[in-house]
Amino acid sequence: MSAWSNAILILAVAAAPGFARADVFSFTDANGVAHFSNIPSDSRYKLLFATPSDLAPAEKGPSIDWLARSAQYDGVIRGAAKDATIQAALVRAVIVVESGFNPRAVSKKGAIGLMQLQPATAKRYGVKNIYDPEQNVRAGAHYLRDLLVRFDSNLELALAAYNAGEEAVERYGRHVPPFRETLAYVPSVMKVYQRLMDQAHAS
Repeated sequence: MSAWSNAILILAVAAAPGFARADVFSFTDANGVAHFSNIPSDSRYKLLFATPSDLAPAEKGPSIDWLARSAQYDGVIRGAAKDATIQAALVRAVIVVESGFNPRAVSKKGAIGLMQLQPATAKRYGVKNIYDPEQNVRAGAHYLRDLLVRFDSNLELALAAYNAGEEAVERYGRHVPPFRETLAYVPSVMKVYQRLMDQAHAS
């Protein structure tokens, strides 16, 4: 069983259909277990990051607690991360921020699935069914790996490129583009990634 499963992260997603925000709160209990939720029912919860309305995924239909079901994708994430030679925690962090583990999520800008791939990116990585979790995560993980190679292992730039596009990062002199969404996105993923890495090291 993975460190992620052993830690028993408690994750919840917004209760309203087609939620416009997915603020994530967290705390670590006395046993070192990190808890995540968008509904802070315990006074120990502190805001980890706030998702801008144009960053949170959109979905029509009944609300489903996708984040609470995240463990079902453990094998997919670990396999994709291993194939792409990147940290599984990084893939998980991107998924938390991108889609909240909703495989049917579609953003206002047309990004789709767990890792919110643009159709052009999905095609570039040989995805046949962009909604298929395994294909989506595998392509997203390889895209992250390629971005890390392109930007000399600079994680912040790789994440900025994942959000805003490689050319945007290049256009701004290999700096994080000054887009409101990207400026919120990069630290959000970094915070979740660091929390997951800390948790893995403590287990």
